[in-house]
Amino acid sequence: MTVRKIIHLDMDAFYASVEQRDDPTLRGVPVAVGGGPGGRGVVAAASYEARKYGVRSAMPSSKAARVCPHLHFVRPRMSVYVAVSKQLRAIFEEVTDVIEPLSLDEAYLDVTENKLGLESATEVAEYLRRRIHEELQLTSSAGVSHLKFVAKIASAYRKPDGLTVVSPGRVLEFISPMPVSKLWGVGPSTQIKLHSLGLRTIGDVASAEPDLLATRMGKRGLYLRRMAQGKDPRVVRARSGRKSRGSESTFAEDILEVDTLEGVIGNHARRICGSGHGARTVTLKLRYDDFSTITRSLSLDGCTDDPAVVKAAGITLLSRTEAGKRPVRLLGLSLSNFADREAQRQLALPFEE
Repeated sequence: MTVRKIIHLDMDAFYASVEQRDDPTLRGVPVAVGGGPGGRGVVAAASYEARKYGVRSAMPSSKAARVCPHLHFVRPRMSVYVAVSKQLRAIFEEVTDVIEPLSLDEAYLDVTENKLGLESATEVAEYLRRRIHEELQLTSSAGVSHLKFVAKIASAYRKPDGLTVVSPGRVLEFISPMPVSKLWGVGPSTQIKLHSLGLRTIGDVASAEPDLLATRMGKRGLYLRRMAQGKDPRVVRARSGRKSRGSESTFAEDILEVDTLEGVIGNHARRICGSGHGARTVTLKLRYDDFSTITRSLSLDGCTDDPAVVKAAGITLLSRTEAGKRPVRLLGLSLSNFADREAQRQLALPFEE
């Protein structure tokens, strides 16, 4: 049986790093990409220098300015980030055609058979990181494993500018001490359920009684147990023709202010637009403080890739929720129902900003 060789490659503080690359005065200083602190601004991305002060994505810019008074705010340039992402994809394609992008700045690559003819996935990862640094003047972090979720955990293990290799024989040793939140598919709600069962590490889940997990969590509990035991059946799937494109944020603190949520919507709209492929349907996802989750969708009169249109649609959808009355812990925005580029026509703005 062939052992898969999977790389998860993730750019380091992508938006902020691009800004620091393009403006030498920003290098080595705390940078936040997003709206300024004077209005409804929200941080879309933070440099590692800013993260040391507690600045995080989805944080209101006013709060970011308080925790880091010398923070430099930079307006997002999505067209630039998209262009860099295309360059990144071209580098990936030098190595393999089995690429599963997760966002503009991260992807899984199956390099079991690679165009470089290298036997070692570690060598392939080193090649990719070197090429990215040489061509894009940016750093990246990579994780190597035969399992997708382990490769993703590994890519974050030595960030920034790190490489972590987890051989098949080291998987359990590597993942068992980690908190359950690192396990693929475990969000805040599932984490609370696992903690209520006394399961706090991945190793705890691996050794949990299957009957207990099945009773309290159903088939999902058993699936997580198998994952914790180092059994991830998923393969890297090359994507052709995505059905949806989205972005979401889980907040460190629940948000009640509608203005702040509207700012987050604007950030997500900029993230998911700019590909040149218009979509007709905008969907808003909200998770309230009690972990109940809702979605609201809006079908437009035509296809659009304009972040202003998508933001306006998202704000309209927000008005159809209990935002402002109930604290929100997660907000997501997505596009679907894509049209061929040749067939799409730009939507005339039906919404006011």
